[in-house]
Amino acid sequence: MSSIRMPRRTFLASAGALAVSAAGAWAEDDYLAKARAYIAKATQPGAPWTGPRTGPKAQAHKLVIYVSQDQRNGGAQGVGDGAQEAAKVIGWNYRIIDGQGSVAQHTSALNEAIALKPDGIILGTIDAKEQAPVVEHAVKLGIKVVGWHCAGEPGPVKDPPVITNITTDPTEVGRLAALYAVVDSNGTAEAVVIGDNLYAISTVKTNAAIAAIKGSKGCEVLAFEDTPIADVANRMPQLTTTLLAKYGKKWTYTIAVNDLWFDFMAPSLQAAGVDPAVGYPRQISAGDGSVPAFERIRESHYQIGTVAEPLHLHGWMCIDELNRAFAGEKPSSFVPPPHLFIHANINRDGGEHNIYDPENGYKGIYRKIWGT
Repeated sequence: MSSIRMPRRTFLASAGALAVSAAGAWAEDDYLAKARAYIAKATQPGAPWTGPRTGPKAQAHKLVIYVSQDQRNGGAQGVGDGAQEAAKVIGWNYRIIDGQGSVAQHTSALNEAIALKPDGIILGTIDAKEQAPVVEHAVKLGIKVVGWHCAGEPGPVKDPPVITNITTDPTEVGRLAALYAVVDSNGTAEAVVIGDNLYAISTVKTNAAIAAIKGSKGCEVLAFEDTPIADVANRMPQLTTTLLAKYGKKWTYTIAVNDLWFDFMAPSLQAAGVDPAVGYPRQISAGDGSVPAFERIRESHYQIGTVAEPLHLHGWMCIDELNRAFAGEKPSSFVPPPHLFIHANINRDGGEHNIYDPENGYKGIYRKIWGT
């Protein structure tokens, strides 16, 4: 696992311990103070580059195929766009195949990719275990496979064998989103957490978010809703109405593992007469930083934060990790630190263009590594 991972701060790694020790007011104050300090750091714009500065020169004449979980998913689409840009810079042929959001279509898309005999395949938020037989088949054919959000943790995946899973640490992402609810509410958040347990990375995020909320004495997790991301358009309107009927004004925050759920929650909130200017239940996403999410945060329209993934950077990372594999080198082990977009910093680090694109010069650094 990564040697450059964002360090687990004491208060985060021991959220459960803090919850146990919060019997007195001093413990709760301590938890809130540490949470505020973490939020302040995670929202700071212009964080410096902490990734690799050396590596193999560009390997020539490669075909890489990006197999997307669903091109309607802003995260999967954004990483594919970044990888396409990087592939052009490094001089490779590149294709995108859309998995269209279902397990059967993921299998079909991967088989289509394998039939094209590529040098490398990128799993664009397709869960590696879900597609284990197909991934194993690709590897046996000598195809190099890297993933984006294909497993619950960053770094190499053993079963099925994936060279590396590129992601911001999902545990930190889930905690950060939840801790913003704790801080924004001054330790009184009553939250609904939403995820899709079909995906390992979603489970990691939701577990971390729930633990962070419970770590605050005055906060409560009202419910966890396991809702398939592939069917959010159909399910979210009714789920939103049901939650409003059950919890009413008691429901003050929603934490979802992806902005996509909120695309289909807002209309139901408006239909129920929930004032966007008041904003409750306030929405915070533990990924990925979609265009509608940036617009909602900018306009203070229900959503107040997103722990956005640096999607284009992650796409460049996918190409760099494949280049290292083609050259017979080990993965870089780079894991970018999490970053929280809120109204105050929405116009920095690419936010003015509705995407998280860090102000750290990463494209020039990769060009220098590759010699392009």
